[in-house]
Amino acid sequence: MPRGAAARMRLDGVGRRYGVRGPWILREVRLDVPAGALLRVEGANGSGKSTLLRLLAGLDRPTAGRITGRPRTAYVPERFPAALPFTAAAYLTHLGRVHGLRTPEAARRAAEWLERFGAAGHARTPLAELSKGTSQKVAVAQALLAGPDLLVLDEAWTGLDPAARGLLDRAVAERVAAGGSVVFVDHDPGRLAGAADARYRVADGRLHPVPAGPAAGPEQAAEPRGPVAVIEAEGPPGSPPPAALPGAPEAAPGPGGTIRLTVPAAHSDALLRALLTAHPPWHIRTVTAPGPPPGPHAPGRRPPGPPAPGPDTPAPGENPRP
Repeated sequence: MPRGAAARMRLDGVGRRYGVRGPWILREVRLDVPAGALLRVEGANGSGKSTLLRLLAGLDRPTAGRITGRPRTAYVPERFPAALPFTAAAYLTHLGRVHGLRTPEAARRAAEWLERFGAAGHARTPLAELSKGTSQKVAVAQALLAGPDLLVLDEAWTGLDPAARGLLDRAVAERVAAGGSVVFVDHDPGRLAGAADARYRVADGRLHPVPAGPAAGPEQAAEPRGPVAVIEAEGPPGSPPPAALPGAPEAAPGPGGTIRLTVPAAHSDALLRALLTAHPPWHIRTVTAPGPPPGPHAPGRRPPGPPAPGPDTPAPGENPRP
C-alpha cells in the first residue's frame, strides 16, 4: 500500500447473498482501499470477484457488514450493455453529465477519449451497431472521462486491441499517480505486472491477501516481469529521486551522475510526468522504449548481434562499395 495512505473506502465484515436462504457469495470481507493505490483481485470463475467489484462500485448492497467512504466512482462491467438508445458520443456525453460534468465539457472529453482509443470514426454510430472491440472502448472511455477517485475494472482489457490495452494500462497509471484508487480483475496474470500495491484472492466466499513473494535471488531476478521502460534522469546535485514515484521504479546509478529508473511500461508516462513536475524538476536524459526486463545485459547496452553499421557498411538494398 502507499506508505501512510489513509483508507478512502473500507469494507468491514461485508457479506452478500441473494435471498434469505441463498448461499453466501461473499462473507466477512475486510478491505481498505487507500488513495493512490492499485489493487488486484484474483480468483476462479464464479468465486465472487464480480460481486465484490459491484459492491465496491456501489451497484450492489451488502447483506451483512458495512461499507464506509464512498468516493466518486466509475465502473467498467464485465459485460457492456450495448443495446442502449445512444450513439457512442451521445452515450459518453450523457455519462459525463451523470458524473457531474457540464454538457460542453462532457462532449469535449467524449470526443477526446474516442480519438485516443482510435474510435472517433464511430462517434455517431449507435451502440447496438458497434463491434465488440469498439463497444469495449466506449465502456472504458465512459469510466475514464470524468477522472474518478475510484476506478473499478472488471475484465476491462478483454476485447481491446493491443494499442487500446496499452492505452488503458497508461490511463490506470495516470489515475494512480493523480491520487486515484484502482481495483481491477483481469484473466491475464501479467496484467500490470509488478505495479499493484496489493493483491487479493477470492476463495470460498472470503477475501484473502496474497502475500508478496520472497526477495528474488540472482536466478529469479533474471526472469521476465513484463515489459519495462528505462529512464535516465538527472536531478539537482546530491538530491535523491522524489518520494513515492509512480510504478515504484527500481533505481540504480547511471552514467554522468544520472539515476537509472526501471519501471513497468504501464507506469512510464506517469513516472516521466512526476519527474518533470517535481520541485525542482528533474532533467530527462534518455528513455528506453518499453521492452522485456533487462536480463544479463545492462540497460542501454547493445545485446550481442550484428555490429553497428559503420561508414563503409552499405545500407539495406545497396551494393557493397568496391
